[in-house]
Amino acid sequence: MIRLAVGYDHREAIAYHTFVQSVLDKTSEPVSFSPIVLTSLKGYHENHNDGSNEFIYSRFLTPWLFNYEGWVIFADGDMICLADIANLWSLRDESKAVMVVKHEYKTKAAEKYLGNKNEDYPRKNWSSLILWNCEYPKHKILTPEYVKNQTGKFLHRFSWLEDGEIGELPREWNWLTTEYPDNYEANLLHYTLGTPCFKDYSNSEMSDVWHNTFERVKQGIDD
Repeated sequence: MIRLAVGYDHREAIAYHTFVQSVLDKTSEPVSFSPIVLTSLKGYHENHNDGSNEFIYSRFLTPWLFNYEGWVIFADGDMICLADIANLWSLRDESKAVMVVKHEYKTKAAEKYLGNKNEDYPRKNWSSLILWNCEYPKHKILTPEYVKNQTGKFLHRFSWLEDGEIGELPREWNWLTTEYPDNYEANLLHYTLGTPCFKDYSNSEMSDVWHNTFERVKQGIDD
């Protein structure tokens, strides 16, 4: 069973459901979905005030949520999967604590959805798609009390780990639309500047892929 934790923000709830649909369209193995909903996290109170979405810090509770057992994929909800998620799952490396796409880029936009600032910083977007080795001993510090008292800089740079403990995934598994050139050969599209469910991004680069998947979600409702 592939375990997939997905960041959920009530302001773009449809993005979560559309991403789930895209995974189900392609998967060759059973997938269990666990939305990370801030209000459901008992013992965790979000006291950071610098986040652009509701799960920007709670994603680091993934090992805790799964009792520090096995592997889990975490993905932002503003994504579309174009390939079999089992192919990503197969890239697990037991010697690594986490595996991520190690983006190195300068953003093309100073602002993103809902007027949020979009600043450049080291390891930007590394944490938007994570293969978590939940059993890795160093993750035991990631408790609700610990996470809520850490800075974004510390968490998003995986500062509790050594560089060699952070494995690398191919860039196709976290393709940043608009920031990167259009690429329909990518495995996972990430609408990092704004999901096409928002009016300002409804016609953004590669938005047609998102809208096509959304139409499949609507078909079930219409039927």
